[in-house]
Amino acid sequence: MTPRGATPTATSRCACGWDRSAIGHRRVLDLIAAHADHRSTCPLRNPQEGRAAA
Repeated sequence: MTPRGATPTATSRCACGWDRSAIGHRRVLDLIAAHADHRSTCPLRNPQEGRAAA
């Protein structure tokens, strides 16, 4: 939550090199969603090598 009249900002970083930032309410909300999506697809969090095919 930001103080009244302040512009919200956010940064999303990952060890894989993902580095995004946002300024403004709508863009911060979009970045939060993008961060959640990245967590589910990040190659460092979800290694594909050696996984059995479905």
